[in-house]
Amino acid sequence: MAPLLNQRSRARLGCVGIIANPMAGRDVGRPGAGTSEGTLQAKRDAIARIASGADAAGIGRLLVQEERFRISAGVIDTLSLAVSVETVSATASGNGEADTASAVAMMRAQGVDALVVLGGDDTSGRVARAWPDAPLVPVSTGINNVFACMVEPTLAGMAAGLVASGRVPIGEVARAAKVVRVRAPRFDDAIALVDVVLLRDDFVGNRMAFDPARIDRVLLTIADPASLGTSSIGGLIDPVSPDDEPSLLVTCNRGPDDRVLHVPISPGLFRDVRVCEAHRVDPDVTVLFEGPGVVALDGRRAIALMTGEAARLVVERNGPRVIDVEAALVAAARRRVFG
Repeated sequence: MAPLLNQRSRARLGCVGIIANPMAGRDVGRPGAGTSEGTLQAKRDAIARIASGADAAGIGRLLVQEERFRISAGVIDTLSLAVSVETVSATASGNGEADTASAVAMMRAQGVDALVVLGGDDTSGRVARAWPDAPLVPVSTGINNVFACMVEPTLAGMAAGLVASGRVPIGEVARAAKVVRVRAPRFDDAIALVDVVLLRDDFVGNRMAFDPARIDRVLLTIADPASLGTSSIGGLIDPVSPDDEPSLLVTCNRGPDDRVLHVPISPGLFRDVRVCEAHRVDPDVTVLFEGPGVVALDGRRAIALMTGEAARLVVERNGPRVIDVEAALVAAARRRVFG
């Protein structure tokens, strides 16, 4: 590989870790949305490009997760890289949350300076729960993602490598994300990166797309009209960006005076959503979600509330430090890093 960096900055510095969710892009919502299932080969191709980008940015070490499909470890073996590559053999319990947490903890302990997370919003949420302020580039492989972004994996690897090596200061190209901290009876404290939804007449573990008629309330850190799913519900009323300090609370299905929105809940799939009101909520203000109902975190139905019980939600800006890929590359160019 021809050197990407100029002669003054070619010393190999820093460590990048790659976290890839083997099940991302294989959710049950895809057939109903008319989208194809993400393949393991597509993930391997993306990982190869991430690794090549990080290598070209001049990092010293690359850590990849060893899991049962050998998605990362298998493809790395086929590449000719200048960087030192190591595998992290975390637990392989079959529990995605536990396995991701184990891998992230090991990478953090071994000195990873930046992570590239390949998956969806739920995968990024798993990483955030294991390493709350992790420096990361979240690369989307699934559908309905808002936190994880559609970015060329080669450039994601380059950006992570430039930050990990210190050639681009993370303070210039990354900011802590907003998170919703959720406290509920009989449930360990949890966080969501994009949305927390209260559903009526639903059940924990349901993997199907939300039925709009069952949505009671939605608290959004990002309300994006150029997105799919619950974020677009708020985005079509009052857009809230990741950089805005307030969040948006949307109340649904209250009566005949509700505003009816035609919302893209999945690729190519629209449904009517009845919205009673939407208003902004300042940081550190507590919002109550009262039972009975099920609370979903970033699309994952996780908490059952009985009658008389309530979940307490607070939005805080202390989540992962999300690296802006374009900003990192621009900063590197202005520093004359490339040769």
